[in-house]
Amino acid sequence: MITEQTTANGISITYEDKGPKDAPVILLVMGLGGQLTLWPDEFVDALNAHGFRTIRYDNRDVGLSTRFEAAGVPNLKWMFVKAAIGLPVRPAYTLADMAADGMALLDHLGIARAHIVGASMGGMISQHIAARYPGRTLSLTSVMSTTGNRRLPRARKEAMQALANRPMSGDPEAMIAYSIRTARVIGSPGYPAAEERLQRRVRADFERGWYPQGVARQMAAIVADGDRRELLKSIKAPTLVIHGEDDPLVPMAGGKDTAASIAGARLMTIPGMGHDLPLALVDTLADAVAEHAKGVAVAA
Repeated sequence: MITEQTTANGISITYEDKGPKDAPVILLVMGLGGQLTLWPDEFVDALNAHGFRTIRYDNRDVGLSTRFEAAGVPNLKWMFVKAAIGLPVRPAYTLADMAADGMALLDHLGIARAHIVGASMGGMISQHIAARYPGRTLSLTSVMSTTGNRRLPRARKEAMQALANRPMSGDPEAMIAYSIRTARVIGSPGYPAAEERLQRRVRADFERGWYPQGVARQMAAIVADGDRRELLKSIKAPTLVIHGEDDPLVPMAGGKDTAASIAGARLMTIPGMGHDLPLALVDTLADAVAEHAKGVAVAA
């Protein structure tokens, strides 16, 4: 993988630009704590094979992009309490700021419009992009994400415990073991990752840019964002919502609520899929994203 780095929206962003430069662009926005490498290479390659140029990048505060160390680590338990009783939550930055990062990266690359694809928190950021930058959004695909509606079912206990107990420092082997356990807990029960591949991916990501302090600040941005249903009503871009039927972290009700909140959105649910992008579903997911984007291009 050949990555590049640029200054955009006042921060440093590390990204990969792959595929024909004259092809329609898909911007891939990853989720909480996920580096750009969490988009499987096989998924990116499949999108390129479908005739798309792909841009994937490290969000702020993760991987090799700018880290907001001066902001400190938020007290997430207190933030959840404040949000639950209606008190304002003040994060180091917002999901809208993160949406602006993606647009600034496209500006740097001279890309006027793109198909936006986001996973989990990346889906939330992508929802902001589609709502706030309609002229730049060719289509939206929101994957394993949700609306922020507090009445929706919560994550399963074991999934929440895995995220809540994320170590901030310590023995590298213990931290790698934690990441592998968490991937198993939230992953797809119908498509479990091969042990060797999972070990290799987690170790590579750890060595590339393990930064749990940034994950806490990203989580604070999610908590502060609240309910997006009113925002989603403003989205005009053709929208596809993809959700695993066995997602323990963001239950399928989140995907259904997302689709119900965006006019004309299509919902695609996948049995056996959890909160990851398993290798066995790469072609299914890439075909769905490509078909959606090509349909928009034909309609346009």
